[in-house]
Amino acid sequence: MKSILSIVLAGGEGERLRPLTNDRAKPAVPFGGHYRIIDFVLSNIVNSGFFRILVLTQFKSDSLLKHLKRGWYLPPLLDQFIDAVPAQMRTGKHWYKGSADAVFQNMHHVWNASADTVCIFGGDHIYRMNVRHFLDFHEKHDADATVAVLPYPIAESSSFGIIAVDKAWRITGFQEKPEAPEPMPGKPGHALCSMGIYIFKADVLAEAVANDAENESSSHDFGRDILPSLIGGKRIMAYNFMDNPVPGATEQERGYWRDVGTIDAYWKASMDLVSVSPVFNLYNHAWPIKTARDMHPPAKFVFADERRERVGMATDSLVCDGAIISGGRINRSILSPEVRVNSFSHIDESIIFEHVNIGRYAKIRRAIVDKDAIISPHTTIGYDPNEDRRRFYVSPDGIAVVPKGATV
Repeated sequence: MKSILSIVLAGGEGERLRPLTNDRAKPAVPFGGHYRIIDFVLSNIVNSGFFRILVLTQFKSDSLLKHLKRGWYLPPLLDQFIDAVPAQMRTGKHWYKGSADAVFQNMHHVWNASADTVCIFGGDHIYRMNVRHFLDFHEKHDADATVAVLPYPIAESSSFGIIAVDKAWRITGFQEKPEAPEPMPGKPGHALCSMGIYIFKADVLAEAVANDAENESSSHDFGRDILPSLIGGKRIMAYNFMDNPVPGATEQERGYWRDVGTIDAYWKASMDLVSVSPVFNLYNHAWPIKTARDMHPPAKFVFADERRERVGMATDSLVCDGAIISGGRINRSILSPEVRVNSFSHIDESIIFEHVNIGRYAKIRRAIVDKDAIISPHTTIGYDPNEDRRRFYVSPDGIAVVPKGATV
């Protein structure tokens, strides 16, 4: 039986997701009310039956480490673990130079685990994946490495790494964010986008990252450097994510994968959750999203004074434990634990992080309010773009972000 080790790359700065990453690593950013972004990849791994996991951290990792410690413990008695591994400068006086360098600096963990197969994941995407089916494909084709790919319309593919394959889905080329992506076989209007998810034979991985470490001109990235260096010399396969069967998932959810690396992408993926028939369904009990949970009382909705429009209510929304909707109206929004919404306030198409207090008569639309913020009575956000830009970061699509701990 093969020995499998999973590595989650969770050390990136997440610059494009600021200000949400001003004080936390990107994988630690809340998503969907109760969860952190990293919970989605970790849930995929453990739901697939793999229980030996390393999480490589680096930038602003404190909240991420606390989250892993509180919610992600596996019993070592059964040779199971989820170990957070901070950057340690084991190969020189430098932090991780890229994803490939992060793995190179931690190859000793692969050998200590006696792993012959290594699965590598990013820690910052929203999706469900049956990793065992992915692994079965890798082993069936006796691949040295396999890359998960997703067919994407060519017109929307230029921001991704593009994989070229032959008729047998063996990888023949790679383009990094090309202006004219190469079409995939049999579907000329689509290209194969790399999902940044890989399976390697351990010895192939070790040789590749060691050679890359000696290349001073390398950017030390799996997509830009490792993958192209193996094409032609090794058997590198592409795995079509559209073929991935996830227990309990609907056909509508097939192929759902979101890179939430910008404020606009993060907001759009969050809005996917509150649809009447969500394209990404958090209520799939056959493939649950696991996380750390605090002990909160149930959410509470109070006041039903229709005449004065003082009604505590939420429509097409996710409202977490501990929230109190005290005479305010919520629509198409996500409220994290311990949010307080006071009377006569309106929240629409917004994401409210934990322990936020929203004062009376406040109006919030198309906004993200970070943890511990206080929204004063009569405050409006999302109605006057010029005023919003004066006070907050506003995304290209007009999403205002109230920073953590702010009083406005």
